[in-house]
Amino acid sequence: MRKVNTLIKKSDVTKLKSYYGEALGNRDFKDYVDNLDVSSDVLIKYTTSIEDAVKEKNNCKACPGLKNCPNTLKGHVYTAIKDGNNLNFSYIPCDKLIKEENTYAYKKNITCFDLPKEISEASFSKAYRDDKKRLPIFKYFKEFMDSYIKDKKGKGLYLSGSFGSGKTYLVAALFNELAKKNISSALVYYPELLRSLKSSFGSDYEEKFDFIKTVPLLLLDDIGAENTTSWSRDEVLGPILQYRMEEELPTFFTSNLSLNELENALSITNNGIEKVKAKRIIERIKQLTVPLELVSKNRRN
Repeated sequence: MRKVNTLIKKSDVTKLKSYYGEALGNRDFKDYVDNLDVSSDVLIKYTTSIEDAVKEKNNCKACPGLKNCPNTLKGHVYTAIKDGNNLNFSYIPCDKLIKEENTYAYKKNITCFDLPKEISEASFSKAYRDDKKRLPIFKYFKEFMDSYIKDKKGKGLYLSGSFGSGKTYLVAALFNELAKKNISSALVYYPELLRSLKSSFGSDYEEKFDFIKTVPLLLLDDIGAENTTSWSRDEVLGPILQYRMEEELPTFFTSNLSLNELENALSITNNGIEKVKAKRIIERIKQLTVPLELVSKNRRN
């Protein structure tokens, strides 16, 4: 390729020098090019690009926040970068974007399956602590975190209680705290998982199923709300629990039903009442979890 300067006619060079000279009358522009430490013969070719870079740098000085960032690429600054005696231009992430990305980097460790956005943003600092009935749950969370961070061991939780009491939110807050320690987890709305698996085929089914089985921390939310079938109980839930029990992977459950009520619900299918199979599931849940109850007023209203 022919060099840039050979493509520029002499008359154009004169115009470029004139435009560059005018731009130097701007104090911000002059300060910017002085810091580049590049010859004026190079700088005159990039006057317009440098002006754009100066404009975006000044935008940052009066930053209105990432949401209202006026720069061409939100959260980035168009920047001249010295390359020998030449210039390259690139969009560089600003300090605020880097800070935000670092603040929320832990979210990559959490997978939410059909749960509302507020659950993915749950935190202990926002959790209700005005009820003494919650104290055993927070005590359990502290003990679990200490144990799991130390040696990746700890029993999960079967958290039952009234509708809207905040069961899912509390477990999500725990998972968010552990995500900041680079621990992966999944929060799964169990009835929707079953519907999704039922409509999946081949590799798609296997991928979803294997992920649920093997994720380090798992919440099966609202278990017992589904319509129990032999397939959902014996081909989905049973193998998930068996694998996680064998691999000692902490597993959490939230439900409006007590374990006794869940056992009854799992025993009733289109094939009739199957108490032995239901009891087998409950025994696995008991081996995997500490049972606690949260009875509270409906926090959703």
